[in-house]
Amino acid sequence: MTVPAARPPRAADGGRQSRDARGRAALRVLGLDDGATLAGDVIDVVSPLTGSSIGRVPLLGPDDVARAARQAHAAQEQWASTGVRERSRVLLALHDLIWRLRDPLLDLVQWESGKARAHAFEELADTAMTARYYARTGARHLAARRRGGAVPGLTGVVVHHRPLGVVGIISPWNYPLTLAASDAVAALMAGNAVVLKPDSATPFTALAVRSLLVRTGADPGLLQVVTGAGAALGAPLIDAVNALMFTGSAAAGSAVASRAGGRLIPVSAELGGKNPLIVRADAPLARTVRGTVRACFSNAGQLCVSIERVYVHRDVWDRFVPALVRATGALRVGATMGWETDMGPLISAEHRARVAAHVDDAVARGATVLTGGRALEDVGPTAYAPTLLTGVTGDMAVHSAETFGPVTALYRVSGDEEAVRAANASPYGLNASVWTSDPRAGAALAGRIRAGTVNVNEGYAAAWGSTAAPMGGMGASGLGRRHGPEGILKYTQSQTIAVQRLMPLQAPPGVGEERWAAALTAWLRLARRLPGLDR
Repeated sequence: MTVPAARPPRAADGGRQSRDARGRAALRVLGLDDGATLAGDVIDVVSPLTGSSIGRVPLLGPDDVARAARQAHAAQEQWASTGVRERSRVLLALHDLIWRLRDPLLDLVQWESGKARAHAFEELADTAMTARYYARTGARHLAARRRGGAVPGLTGVVVHHRPLGVVGIISPWNYPLTLAASDAVAALMAGNAVVLKPDSATPFTALAVRSLLVRTGADPGLLQVVTGAGAALGAPLIDAVNALMFTGSAAAGSAVASRAGGRLIPVSAELGGKNPLIVRADAPLARTVRGTVRACFSNAGQLCVSIERVYVHRDVWDRFVPALVRATGALRVGATMGWETDMGPLISAEHRARVAAHVDDAVARGATVLTGGRALEDVGPTAYAPTLLTGVTGDMAVHSAETFGPVTALYRVSGDEEAVRAANASPYGLNASVWTSDPRAGAALAGRIRAGTVNVNEGYAAAWGSTAAPMGGMGASGLGRRHGPEGILKYTQSQTIAVQRLMPLQAPPGVGEERWAAALTAWLRLARRLPGLDR
């Protein structure tokens, strides 16, 4: 069956010229220049929301990256000696600025990325929450800790967490604020400086992050932003920093990790996903439909943790699927800056073409479009309707490859066992979702899914928004974690300092090695009966 999809909302914000005016005003409020007077090679940044020019940023090269890294290293030496109380103050001041400048930040994120306002708000909330979390917990995570020594009472051991130096961050276009700022604040709280390379489609949001950080009173050198093509700047950035955080595709992540591995520097990477959602036979219908729509079509599906595979128990298929189709078809897709839009356009015409190619390939091979499956020219040149497919088979690109757009395939399953096998039949393992009336059974099922985060009766926000818990992928979905203690300790290296008192750990003068070994043997056998020693 096919139903109309994606009703365009009535533009309540005055049309394209008004949106462009709001975007330009946001640049001014946030202290950014639109690059109109730049000399040399530049990048012209175009809004997917309006099709208008946002401004220009420099097209930098390897020498510029090296210069930025030197400035960051110089600033980091002073910053590392700053106490955690001052670092916490900076992060809390950044938190406060985000909320104080909420509306211009929302306008800029929307203008540059095209997303709906509610989805832009998720970015602001996540950035502010992460800044607050590390400001308040960073001292605890970074605190020196005593550990059990070789000879209890005589060997004093303290483990310290030292900053790595300069952290390179390569951030994507889909969440231009939080995927730039949230990793940066963790690195900064740990005592590092940052060189940030944003995607060329969304550089102004990254520049806004730096502008806000400077407003807190932090040294401007602490956060350097380099703009340019990833192919030109990626390798020089990896070669100039002490650690790297990358968010992007699995293929690019593998290349980045290989380059970083050649220098033996730490790398953390959140990569792609082909995320599954399981609807159990006892799932509450109305709530599950609402949650599935949000899980599939937030940020127009341009979200690493977005759901692209839905496994529905056969007993509820005939009730769940028509309800999901109706709810999806009722989504309001529009290019506005108002709160009335449910989904915005895609980032570019090129990306829309890639999304459409997945759908067209599936249809040509026998899949059925339940709703959507078409461009929305009346909304804008990059808009695409939220789409549901059935009859997807393994020979179709949309079956296994990440679409990264508003396209979801529905599959009928006989029960939990089949659903889990299908959910795990992917090299990816980033996020998953389980819907049920029995939270205990849902949590047990979640534990069998190979994914870094699994949400029960939520799509992605419960785990993603829990900043005290780690978030990241298994398998081809990445290395390392953001959020939680793991998200800040990855930007440090451990140093163990052991102080030996009175008796050395080798045979003292006048005591033969054999007698010394016998004494140690007796002590170690006794230690077997004293488990409290091994702490």
